[in-house]
Order: sequence, then C-alpha cells, then structure tokens
Amino acid sequence: MQEEKEEIKLNKVGYKNVAGIDEAGRGPLAGPVVASCVLITNWNINEEILFSVKDSKKLSEKKREYIFDTIQDIPSIAFSVAIIDEKKIDEINIFNATKLAMVEAAKNLSSKHPLDMLLIDGNATIDYHVEQKAIVKADEKIFSCSLASIIAKVTRDRMMYEYAKKYPQYQFEKHKGYGTKNHMDAIKKYGPCEIHRKTFNPVSYYFQTIR
Repeated sequence: MQEEKEEIKLNKVGYKNVAGIDEAGRGPLAGPVVASCVLITNWNINEEILFSVKDSKKLSEKKREYIFDTIQDIPSIAFSVAIIDEKKIDEINIFNATKLAMVEAAKNLSSKHPLDMLLIDGNATIDYHVEQKAIVKADEKIFSCSLASIIAKVTRDRMMYEYAKKYPQYQFEKHKGYGTKNHMDAIKKYGPCEIHRKTFNPVSYYFQTIR
C-alpha cells in the first residue's frame, strides 16, 4: 500500500491548496535557471502518471518528455513556470536567482489558485507570503515537487535545444550547458557566447581575457 501523500495529509489538517516547487539549471555554465510550481487540485489522476512521477534526475529524457506532454491534458494538475536568464543570474548570483524563480513561479500559480502552503525542495524557504516547508530531497519524496522538477527540467532542456540551433559550436543539445569536457573544449576554442554565465568559473576567466 502506497504511503499517503504529504499534500493530502496537509489537506486533511486544513490547507486547501498545497503546491510543490523545484528548479532546474542551478549548476550549468550557460542558460537560465527555471522553476516550476505545481498544485494537484484533484487526486483522481491517471495511475500511470501517479506512479511514474519521480525526481527528474532519475528519469530518462524520453520519460520526462512523455510526462510533461501528458499532464498538459490533465485538468487536476495546475502548474506554472518561471525563467530567470543568465544576465539576471550574473547580476544577483545563482542562489538569489533560484529563489527569485521560485517566487515568480509561486506568484504565477497563485494568480489562478490562491495557495496556502508551499513545499519547497531544498533547505531554505523563499520570500513569499505563504506558509512554507523546506524539505531536503522533496523532489524524491513529494509528488508535486517531483512533478515540478520534471516540468522545470523539460522546459529548460527545450530552451537549450533552441539555443543549440543558434550556437551550434557549443553542442548545447548534448550537455544543456553543464560543464562537460566537450563544453569546456568548445569554450576554449570559441570563447563564451551571449548565454554563458559571466560570473561562473571558468567562464569568467574567458570574459576577463577578451575585455
């Protein structure tokens, strides 16, 4: 028997709209950070989705894409996305940019569904006027956070595929901006491009040398 979901437990003690938040793109050298906020308004959900959703890092890209596309047609799953670009990341640092993305995602969802509890993946809450719980590894434990991690990841990956068309020399479609050997070799050969994060090492070194 599956353990009762945290969101349902909170519903039973009076919280009506309990949403989960997670992000994708904190570690890459290029591109945005993306956050998603997810609210389950009714747990009468396709069992395939209900039992297959888990932390996006533990799913194949094909499975993440399938879940992302499938939930678009499930009315009981409400979600929002917020994107903070590399320029803002450089301006306020990645920690603050991640928190800002989460706040924006919560605001976007709250405009349609007034939230009264946020479950946040990680060990810190955000600057938002709703009661919150920060839960380490919530993307593995909490259904709405797991789904938020998938939505954020797929949204960001699709953006990176588009950037790959504009900047083919970096092969963003393969590494999504993370610091792989191929990516580092491309930066050494071509220098950084417009979507690289100027404040991230070792990218910052190349920006300094081309000033």
